[in-house]
Amino acid sequence: MLKKRIIVCLDVKDGRTTKGVKFQNNIDIGDPVEMASEYYRQGVDELVFYDIMASARGRGPILDLISRVASQVFIPFCVGGGIGTLDDIRSTILAGAEKISLNSQAVKNPGLIKEGADVFGAQCIVLGMDAARDESMPSGYRVFINGGRIATELDAREWAQKAVSLGAGEIVLNSMDADGTKNGYELNLTRMIAESVPVPVIASGGGGTPDHMAEVLTKGKADAALIATMVHSGKYTIGSIKKELNEKNIPVRLV
Repeated sequence: MLKKRIIVCLDVKDGRTTKGVKFQNNIDIGDPVEMASEYYRQGVDELVFYDIMASARGRGPILDLISRVASQVFIPFCVGGGIGTLDDIRSTILAGAEKISLNSQAVKNPGLIKEGADVFGAQCIVLGMDAARDESMPSGYRVFINGGRIATELDAREWAQKAVSLGAGEIVLNSMDADGTKNGYELNLTRMIAESVPVPVIASGGGGTPDHMAEVLTKGKADAALIATMVHSGKYTIGSIKKELNEKNIPVRLV
């Protein structure tokens, strides 16, 4: 059986790791290079680095910071934020990222998904999707861009399927309604997307306990669980989380 992955997300603003609730009231919580190094030491399976202001400010990725983080970790490392061209993808990979997350820029230019997958392979191209409940949409969820600031006319399920058809090899699915709440992942949204596409789906938004993670990895059918607040707060370590998941018979890579 394939191991379930635990992924830590570092949301970065102005070169510092930040955390908010439902995309608002972000506070500075530390240096992303030091934090990446510590989570790698603890045994995290992957790291995701999001520059949450890049698209909103119309600039590209911070290559120097990406390079410094990459020098500290020897696990898959995914970078998102401000990656809008094939050159941006290339330079981010050359800076040390194994995967590129396309979110706002993919919505604005879906062809970038295909271009990236054609040149670098589908395994490099991750669709980042921020979705919130909206009963007017066919799936019940609407896609948002620019760090959750702008509503699009895209339905979450339809967009996921289109992105995969263009070449996205994985989806990081963030529930804006659950983001930062620590009340649990949105199982309905995660399961719906996981059942709609043939690629791995990473659940994001709402993880507060190992029980929440166990739920989304089983009932939610996620291939991986992305966490931030749980470990940033110091309440849990990667090792303690994996120990609890293992005790629940969820296959994880033990440290």
